[in-house]
Amino acid sequence: MKLLFRNIVALFFGVLIGMIITMGITMLGWKIFSFPENINPIIDIMPSKYYLFPFLAHSIGTFSGSFLGCKISKDYNLTVSLFVGIWFLIVGIYAVLILPTPIWFIIIDITLCYIPMAYSAWLIQKNRLKLNR
Repeated sequence: MKLLFRNIVALFFGVLIGMIITMGITMLGWKIFSFPENINPIIDIMPSKYYLFPFLAHSIGTFSGSFLGCKISKDYNLTVSLFVGIWFLIVGIYAVLILPTPIWFIIIDITLCYIPMAYSAWLIQKNRLKLNR
């Protein structure tokens, strides 16, 4: 029961920290690439430079959330890491469905940002565990 509670806490904090990091990187992108006067980011398809920070935010947010969730989990559980990745995948699919997004970004975002980042965070934690033994 204690292990289950710890894994639920790990999942919660992994998602929470991942969302905070994702939003922080996205807001940083808005500061660096401010939108021109004639573009409405909700209606118009934006130039490709505006997709760099959302890609980085989705990747780094998922990776960091999965990394933290895996670290909090007592046994460096792959399930916790993948659940964080699946959470971000579901939110990412929802986002590309409601926002006008080019197909090339949808493909790159969905295939590279979520499950691969969660899996790589788990691999790093697993390898760190082996090195510490």
